[in-house]
Amino acid sequence: MAKPVKIILAGEGGQGVQSIAQIIAEAANEEGREALYIPNFGVEQRGGVSVAYLQIGDEPIGAPKFLIGDIVVALSDRAVRRTKQYVGSETLFVYDTGIKNIDNDLPKNAKKVLGIPAIEVSTKELNPRVFNIIIMGAVLKASEVVAVEDARAAVENKLGYKFEKNPELREMNFGALDRGIELVASLL
Repeated sequence: MAKPVKIILAGEGGQGVQSIAQIIAEAANEEGREALYIPNFGVEQRGGVSVAYLQIGDEPIGAPKFLIGDIVVALSDRAVRRTKQYVGSETLFVYDTGIKNIDNDLPKNAKKVLGIPAIEVSTKELNPRVFNIIIMGAVLKASEVVAVEDARAAVENKLGYKFEKNPELREMNFGALDRGIELVASLL
C-alpha cells in the first residue's frame, strides 16, 4: 500500500462511528501498520453528526486531515449531506438503505455508491445493538485495510469484558461483523 487509505465514518451521536474507527485503528496497529484516528466531537453527543477520520498505511502518515476519502460511510440523512464534500471520483460511498429521503443527496461523483441494509439486518436478524459492528464489517470489506482476524481480536479487546458477562454477545458481534462483510461483498 503506497499511500494511506483514508476513511470517513459519519453518523448520529450514539451510532458508534467513533468506536468503529478506534477498533479498526487498533487492529491496524496490532498488524504493525501506521494508523491515525481523529474523532470529531461537538454537539454530536446531543444528537448531532459525529465524524471519525481514519487513515491506515504502511508508511508514517504525514497529515492528520484530508480532503477526499477513499471510503466514506454515512449512517444518517445529515451524515450523507455532511460527508458529500469528502467524496471524489475514486471514493466508495457507503450508506444505510434504511435512511429515508436521501436519493437527491447521495453523491453523484463517487466511483461507486453502495447501499446496505444494516439497520434492517441488525433489527430483523441480529440485534439493534450490533448495528455498528455490521458497519465495521462493511468498512473492512470495502477497504481491505486490515485482516478480519485482527479486527476480531480488536473487537475482543474492546468488548471482552462484556463478553465475559454475557458470552452470547461475542457470537452476536462476530456474526454482525461477518454479516457486514457479506453485505458489501455482494455489491463490489
